Amino acid sequence: MELEGKCVVVVGLGTSGLAAARLCLGRGARVIGTDAKPRGELPAEASELGIELCAGGHEGVDWLGADLVVVSPGVPPLGALERAERAGIEVIGELELGCRFVQAPILCVGGTNGKSTVTTLLGDLLQAAGQTVFCGGNLGRPLAGAAGAPFDAAVVEVSSFQLERAPSFHPVVGILLNITEDHLDRYPSFQAYARAKGNAFAQQEPGDLAIVPAGDSLCEAEARRGLGRLVRFGNGGDYEVRGQLVVEVATGETFDAGSASLNGAHNVSNAAAAIAAARSRGATADQIREGLRAFRPLPHRMALAAQFEGIAFYDDSKGTNVGASVTALDGVLESRAVLIAGGRDKLGSYEPLAAALARKGRAAVLIGEAADRIEAAVCHVLPVRRAASIVEAVQAAFELARPGDAVLLSPACSSFDMFDSYADRGNQFVAAVQALVRERTGKVRP
Repeated sequence: MELEGKCVVVVGLGTSGLAAARLCLGRGARVIGTDAKPRGELPAEASELGIELCAGGHEGVDWLGADLVVVSPGVPPLGALERAERAGIEVIGELELGCRFVQAPILCVGGTNGKSTVTTLLGDLLQAAGQTVFCGGNLGRPLAGAAGAPFDAAVVEVSSFQLERAPSFHPVVGILLNITEDHLDRYPSFQAYARAKGNAFAQQEPGDLAIVPAGDSLCEAEARRGLGRLVRFGNGGDYEVRGQLVVEVATGETFDAGSASLNGAHNVSNAAAAIAAARSRGATADQIREGLRAFRPLPHRMALAAQFEGIAFYDDSKGTNVGASVTALDGVLESRAVLIAGGRDKLGSYEPLAAALARKGRAAVLIGEAADRIEAAVCHVLPVRRAASIVEAVQAAFELARPGDAVLLSPACSSFDMFDSYADRGNQFVAAVQALVRERTGKVRP
């Protein structure tokens, strides 16, 4: 793709947009950067890069004078983009821009839940195999930042937003972990959301791999939009899960997912997907085992915060949708869990959460704006308490739990009603758990 002397409009000047602007500038383009935020709320780099900056809205941008428009994934649909496309101007996402300049083979990880864990683990497994790996995408480092660098592999977490405008994105290995309801405030239907997820496979060729959960007809249907060979993970798959072990059925090799300090049965399946991808790229069984032992899980994803009086406290604050919380509940090894849930509503159904609580729940402690809707869905299956803060929620959950139970923060909602981010929410939960343990040490349990 030739950018020398071209005019590129970059829409959205967060991490992805700035990476796109740097790439285009470095290849001789004139770059116009535009963002709805005022200049004072943008990263300092936006004013320092040497781009023509249009902040506080998009008025004044000469859309029809552009040779290319690059859209950041968080940018909502805009009429100006549609008009530019109708005028014959190419409008692409940052992921698409990056993949046109990345020399390394791309391995992508998609799905509603578990993407970051699998992306990070897969990157670590390939590094354990001696490969030089770019690891990023939706995880934090935009793919555009890997352009031209001599990597052996680019492991990229991909979101549905990123895949909306990625017509030539071609991963040699594509992983789709799951598809459950999310972002229904952006998509007109669940089917439209699922199709965006499946865009990752559209350009795959017969020599490529499409890795999907065994028995998941929706993921398999999306993977079959391309020509990649299907590899299945999980119960009954090519990479079968047996307790904490992942078994490579074709060879009989076994891998202990527990050695990676991953909590929850669902994370064994996540490990199976990463192992399948790493094996396809030449990692030996011993290198996989070494990578598993060295792996350190990401925070706020089924992280064990404490064990106290026979109760395990898990921080799964990254569980920001119903599907993630259902998976976390079903995955806890303890027989029952007291769930702490709630936050800003994403407008999906809470009935799957009610069903999971009927299977695994002891009680639910609800916080935040969505508490009314969640309570209406789950109150018929188990006791419900309300809490005004995370400290109150931890105290209530401890009182409701019994020895041998788990207390699980997996909110099924976004965090922005009460917290700065899911990380802030998780950190406050861990602090509240630690304070509870300090306060109760030496006291008789009520």
